[in-house]
Amino acid sequence: MASNEFLSSLFSLQGRTALITGGTRGIGQAMALALAKAGADLILIQRNLANQDTATQAKQLGRTVTVVGCDLADKVQLGAIVQKITGNVDAGGMGLVVDILVNCGGIQRRAPAETFTDENWNEVLQVNLNAVWTLSRDCGRHMLESRGVGSTGHRGKIINVASLLSYQGGMTVPAYAAAKHGVLGLIKALSNEWSPKGINVNGISPGYIATEMNTALIADQVRSRQIMERIPIGRWGAPGDFEGAIVFLASRASDYVCGESLLVDGGWMAR
Repeated sequence: MASNEFLSSLFSLQGRTALITGGTRGIGQAMALALAKAGADLILIQRNLANQDTATQAKQLGRTVTVVGCDLADKVQLGAIVQKITGNVDAGGMGLVVDILVNCGGIQRRAPAETFTDENWNEVLQVNLNAVWTLSRDCGRHMLESRGVGSTGHRGKIINVASLLSYQGGMTVPAYAAAKHGVLGLIKALSNEWSPKGINVNGISPGYIATEMNTALIADQVRSRQIMERIPIGRWGAPGDFEGAIVFLASRASDYVCGESLLVDGGWMAR
């Protein structure tokens, strides 16, 4: 077998469809486009339908892209979205089959714990944890039904974005830390149930990445310097650093990887 055929057999996503949240910018956009480059068609769940940048780039790669409007903070919208996407066309659904789910959508709120409001707490938990649970549950059920339990065909892949704060507490981000600890627990719990049924559930834990979510940290010269001093590789991460990780976890190459969260942190957690 030629080397390119071998790599294709491991990593090609040709013929697969990936459902992605948070795919319009930063890490989520880089991961969505990496999946498209590997051959996957995309379903992008977006609150802002006017942002067509990711969709346009993926279409230029020859992929089929479906953009679906949904606010992850809206429990009613969220609870109906997978049925809308996968439901029978005759019943008003879109009739799409989801092979890969990537939960990357997230928000951040910062304040000292003693002044952190219930409103901010509930908002962060809804978007960063409850939405991950709802989409994982509903897509997992769809994958089991569409493949048949224990299918010997290609496995379903669910990839939930965790964080360094799945392992640490951070400062002034209590809701985010609680949500990301929850995501890591959810990865393990769902993996225990679904691994023997044909679905791999894993995660990616980003380190300190130069994205819009970390603008405040980057602007804080003291804290930014402290962070940089602890990263062995010597730089903040970039969205492009996640291309290999997401293709690996979405492809056949990771079929025996279950219940893990891959740290992409420049060595931070090893320090």
